Amino acid sequence: MSFYALARPLLFTLDAERAHRATIRALRLKPVGTPPASDPRLAIRVAGLDFPNPVGLAAGFDKDAQVPDQMLGLGFGSVEVGTLTPFPQPGNPRPRLFRLVEDRAVINRMGFNNGGQAAAHERLLRRNARPGIVGVNIGANKDAVDRIADYANGVRVMTGVARYLTINISSPNTPGLRALQDKGALDALLAAVMAARPAGGPPVFLKVAPDLEPADIDDIAEVTAAHRIAGIIVSNTTITRPALRSAFRGETGGLSGEPLRDLAHRRLIDFRKATGGAMPLIAAGGIASAEDAYARFRAGASLVQLYSALVYEGPGLVRRINAGLVKLLERDGFASIKVAVGT
Repeated sequence: MSFYALARPLLFTLDAERAHRATIRALRLKPVGTPPASDPRLAIRVAGLDFPNPVGLAAGFDKDAQVPDQMLGLGFGSVEVGTLTPFPQPGNPRPRLFRLVEDRAVINRMGFNNGGQAAAHERLLRRNARPGIVGVNIGANKDAVDRIADYANGVRVMTGVARYLTINISSPNTPGLRALQDKGALDALLAAVMAARPAGGPPVFLKVAPDLEPADIDDIAEVTAAHRIAGIIVSNTTITRPALRSAFRGETGGLSGEPLRDLAHRRLIDFRKATGGAMPLIAAGGIASAEDAYARFRAGASLVQLYSALVYEGPGLVRRINAGLVKLLERDGFASIKVAVGT
């Protein structure tokens, strides 16, 4: 039995947000070393970046860029910090984070709680010389008069400390934010974002919601291609509610974890079709095993991200997924993960 399996009952006696804060504090005490070597068959180049393996940590775990190197040390091929807004904000009232244990799921309505881009910039500047791909997820302040300006300013501020940038317009917990996925608004947003990105700056990804209609998907594919966005992260949490067993099933916010898996997988297929395979896709949502990740690669993802599964599986999950991916590649006769993408 793993250490996490023994510790999990104790952690689960704590409120979910308190447990998460305790986890971050514990990780900050962990010595920072060189990230472990990955099997070379898992290496993949996406958007001009060389990922040692395709399994990344999704945004939301390390909102304030406090432990990116500790998470890389667990075996992640990349870590995405944030969501970071221009100014600090407390987020929504507590309680706002719920474990749905019976469903292996999480509902959150955090509301972009973070200490602001300036504080995170200082932390990331100090770790800039260290190895590993650390991306920055950018959002807008809840009370922003001009949200597009918030995103453009975020790109300017964080460019120097991010290996890639993610534009997050798909959180359901900031009122009106998802409206930026509409074609006209998205066109204006991405024009401003790409104008703010300096020549030779980090690649820009767009993170979208799973709760989209076919016409929305086609529009997003068209606009992202027009602005030469480097990739699309499919997807954020869902506001839909499949059949759930937990007593927390009625809580508002974004649902993630196992119940999101099939919806996120379908949206990945939709975006693969809409983009014609011409744009890298990063799969997120309900990935908890090597089999889950492998299915996304076969469906067209170049990378995957996870977060909620760590709540239930613990920090050893990423190594198990990477080891399992190697076995699946061997089983199917693929020489590398990049060969398996879209097959």
